[in-house]
Amino acid sequence: MADGAVKIEGAHKSVFKDKVMEILPDGGNLNSCLTCGACASGCPATGMDNMDPRKFLRMAALGMDDEILDSNWPWFCTMCMRCIYVCPMQINIPQLVFNARRLTPREERPKGILGSCDQAIKIDTCSAMGCSAEDFEFVVGDILEEIVDEQVGWGEDERNLQAPIDKQGAKYFLNQNSREPMIEPEEMAPLWKILNIAGVDWTYGSKGWAAENYCLFMADDEGWEHLTRTSAAKADELGCEVFLNTE
Repeated sequence: MADGAVKIEGAHKSVFKDKVMEILPDGGNLNSCLTCGACASGCPATGMDNMDPRKFLRMAALGMDDEILDSNWPWFCTMCMRCIYVCPMQINIPQLVFNARRLTPREERPKGILGSCDQAIKIDTCSAMGCSAEDFEFVVGDILEEIVDEQVGWGEDERNLQAPIDKQGAKYFLNQNSREPMIEPEEMAPLWKILNIAGVDWTYGSKGWAAENYCLFMADDEGWEHLTRTSAAKADELGCEVFLNTE
């Protein structure tokens, strides 16, 4: 422990914190807080539900497991990692938050995240919005045809814009947030153009193309691993070398 660090200990044993410390290298440095407030100063969730990362960490360190369970703040956290980046002691608060979410029974977790996670698990595209492989292929083809036919500089005899699906041997396996093909399909095209101009050899997969992973944010280990493995398996099947995550 670095000089000047304050070891936080309380009268109550924290079952929650101890479990987290068991799975992190060096216990995630959870006992090394300097109470400097750097984590709170850069956190977009500071002040929500009368909480911030420093207060949350101290509650966990003091064994206030029940109070953490009653708080909605772990669900306001975006898992952006700013707190650990600015922390002089590199305390892994995001992992603490992730495990705090596990304290809530699965069926009682936020309905929006829960529904999106369950929807993604049901479909092999991994789309949280239920976009099937057939619908995705239709939307991609429709937008591609529209650009080639109507936009100057992208026709068959010019740049020959492409948006391949299941292209065997492509170097990059690209994923896409489900919102675009379902609601804002034209938002997919700028990235296609950039990849085309750069000469990138890429492809979507008919399976596992959805970039979002709500199961991860819900702290559903089995769910987020299933979605990740589905995407990785398709990338391997196509022989892609690099998984290009647009999220």
